[in-house]
Amino acid sequence: MSRIGKTPITIPPKVEITIAEGNLVTVKGPKGELKQQIARELELKIEENVLTVSRPNNQYRVRSQHGLARTLIHNMVVGVTDGHTRVLEIQGVGYRVAAAGKGLTLSMGYSHPVDIPPTDGITFELAQDDKTRLQQIKVTGIDKAVVGQIAADIRKVRKPDPYKGKGIRYQGEVVKLRPGKRASAKK
Repeated sequence: MSRIGKTPITIPPKVEITIAEGNLVTVKGPKGELKQQIARELELKIEENVLTVSRPNNQYRVRSQHGLARTLIHNMVVGVTDGHTRVLEIQGVGYRVAAAGKGLTLSMGYSHPVDIPPTDGITFELAQDDKTRLQQIKVTGIDKAVVGQIAADIRKVRKPDPYKGKGIRYQGEVVKLRPGKRASAKK
């Protein structure tokens, strides 16, 4: 039995979960509404504000979907109550980020600025860390997959350099620096 899949999901008071035909799960909460299609083979039950995901048999496909389905529903519940956030740090001399309406404009050492267009349900917040003096971008939204994809797209503009460590990185990401060229010893 999947340890993740058999863990029940407690439904908060302001959240409403409906399960339609074909296991289409709709989660409504204070921050919005999310829908997700769950594998038809799984059984979803709501009893006394607790949702459980169970599987009828031990076929490979059903076993592989069990934990995934529970995690997807849990992420939807967390998203409509608290929201999901990814924090990116910009490190490097001359690298800057500025708000452009609801989107972002990144100056990352290229000959042109890179524009990140606004996306429905995603908000950007700019800040500066007091200790390290790094600029930070907070990507916030209710859908965890969309927040992660937008953060990955922003990071892709200038990945951390393996020699100097400059670029855009996730908060807490450790970049292992490679040694540079060595001067050859003449004999």
